[in-house]
Amino acid sequence: MGGHFTMFGMVRPCAHSLGEKLKSRWMSHMCGLCLALRGDHGQFARIATNYDGIVISVLTEAQTPRERQGRRLAGPCALRGMRTARVSNGEGARLAGAVSLALAAVKVRDHVADGDGMLARRPVAVAAGRVASGWAEAAHRSAAGLGFDTGVLLAAAARQPGIEALAGPGTPLLTVTEPTETATAAAFAHTALLADRPHNAAPLAEAGRLFGRLAHLLDAVEDQAEDAARGAWNPLTATATPRAEARRLADDALRGIRLALADTDFTDPALAHRLLVHELPRSVDRAFGAGPACAHQRPDTPVPGNPYTQDPPGGDAPESPRTPSGRGFWAGCGVFLALGCTCRLCCAEEYEGPWSGKVRHGCCHYADCCDLCDCDCCGCDGCGCDGCGCDGCCCDC
Repeated sequence: MGGHFTMFGMVRPCAHSLGEKLKSRWMSHMCGLCLALRGDHGQFARIATNYDGIVISVLTEAQTPRERQGRRLAGPCALRGMRTARVSNGEGARLAGAVSLALAAVKVRDHVADGDGMLARRPVAVAAGRVASGWAEAAHRSAAGLGFDTGVLLAAAARQPGIEALAGPGTPLLTVTEPTETATAAAFAHTALLADRPHNAAPLAEAGRLFGRLAHLLDAVEDQAEDAARGAWNPLTATATPRAEARRLADDALRGIRLALADTDFTDPALAHRLLVHELPRSVDRAFGAGPACAHQRPDTPVPGNPYTQDPPGGDAPESPRTPSGRGFWAGCGVFLALGCTCRLCCAEEYEGPWSGKVRHGCCHYADCCDLCDCDCCGCDGCGCDGCGCDGCCCDC
């Protein structure tokens, strides 16, 4: 049985909630992570770009004085509609890239261990295993140059299969989530050292631990029905944990993250606060089916896709009547590259997700998403939580 060490993928912000300024900064971190992966590890490594890896880059910048925040002009890219952009550049983006690549290596190894799809064939599995080993080594070298040891991540992932094998009804769910918590705590805490604010390491480690807990919980909740249909291992099912208890743990983690961030000394907190205090509760609601992914969005409104992964920023698009046919890792990579090179990820009204087979919508198709919302203008003049930096209508209408 392969370990189910959770990959990042929770923070999928909607343009409504970010507003134009924060949306631009968020995309700058997304592109910065992608280009850091390419620069340090080669073109193919860019498929390790993911939503939550961006949080590492965002947290580093949030603790860094503005005069030291790095930006550079990136050339035209098909995933930006062949437009140039000013993107995040520096140690935060590189750490995000190393962490993302290390976790991608874990993911590939999980697929190999489980014999998923084409990986059931030995020659393909051997090749994939070599790719995973190469990524793990490259991530270790890159992170070592930043003073971070990816061995903490890989050791945590290595513990996961043994923990799952021993888990059964009555096992505390937090026993199963511990490896993910440990890995994310280490990554979050290291952003404080990169920003030369070591006093932030302890509160950020706590925020990272709870972020990892949420990642594992929400992944288990979202996959429970599918895992049951496939006969796959799922933490909630294996430990006989009710969904109500999982929701309680998720809400408790949200509160803990807010408190930890309040104890963190930030110089520019707006985007980090928006992602971790405002967007994470929406991720929890989305996973537990407690309403639309975006507070300004009608439940039946399609949402834009993300240019780098198969999941849209504001939540999943409405399902097609047909049953999605998931692809294996390598087949999905091929489809992803084809979609990117033909700009369908950006401009298509509708396309199939590279890995999931679910219906997605091009990120530019609903670019002016304010004409889809019913909120008129929320008229907020500050959210009252001392940190989001909103200075007017929060939906940017």
